[in-house]
Amino acid sequence: MKILVTGGAGFIGSHIVDILIENGHDVSILDNLSTGNEKNLNTSAKFINGDILDKTLDLSGFECVIHEAAQINVNKSLSAPMFDAEVNILGTVNILEKMKKYGVKKIIYSSSGGAVYGEPEYLPVDENHPIKPLSPYGSSKFCAEEYIELYNRLYGIEYCILRYSNVYGERQDPLGEAGVISIFIDKIKKGETPVIYGDGNQTRDFINVRDVAKANLLALGWRNQIVNIGSGRETSVNELFKLISFELGFNLDAIYEKEREGEVYRTYIDYKKAKSLGWIPDVELQDGIKNLVFAF
Repeated sequence: MKILVTGGAGFIGSHIVDILIENGHDVSILDNLSTGNEKNLNTSAKFINGDILDKTLDLSGFECVIHEAAQINVNKSLSAPMFDAEVNILGTVNILEKMKKYGVKKIIYSSSGGAVYGEPEYLPVDENHPIKPLSPYGSSKFCAEEYIELYNRLYGIEYCILRYSNVYGERQDPLGEAGVISIFIDKIKKGETPVIYGDGNQTRDFINVRDVAKANLLALGWRNQIVNIGSGRETSVNELFKLISFELGFNLDAIYEKEREGEVYRTYIDYKKAKSLGWIPDVELQDGIKNLVFAF
């Protein structure tokens, strides 16, 4: 299949490109390298240095778009909501318009299983949970979902929306806002003490990027679905810090600072639907952390 991966030079996107190529697909990457890294580019893929907001994008010949390019910083979405909306909403609409124009049949979209649901009314969070984002980022990701479903109703463009939990793994930028595991490992390896925002009892669902890439590969065969992709396991930031400290032999306490605005306190997701479609996570958190420690 001839596939375009937007954001294919980024953390998650580059792993998706790799698994697609390993499985014989013809892959092109669209990335403006604003947060992506040329080092992540798979040499077997065609690279297009471009932007998802470009009105002249030519998507002729592609059968599917895997849309990973996004503004992912929650704090930035709070300080610059118009920029967040421009990239995440208008960028997605532009991709959909070009798909309609050039007859691209399917889009696989990366959404957020934490940000779109907001503070959970029940746990684990399934795909039927109410949508109540706590940040412009969560709202923009869900708005893009709505446009994707609209283009399906109006123009027959097939879709699969994957709501990821907290993704971690190799190639994640430890200097970014997202990715607490990479940030903690990087800090400790530099001899610095990690910072925990809030009391550290807030929980997340950590999923390895290789499992996320596998979900995107399988989603090529999933038709018009919204699917949670996560471990189904609740881990507190304090537990996470202990796991990483153990692997690195770090014996100091973390520094605790004020909690961040726009972030949920406790969440983990239900992946039963993904399991029914043939996907389960393979990488245990401790193993994933151990591998990542050696990869840094």
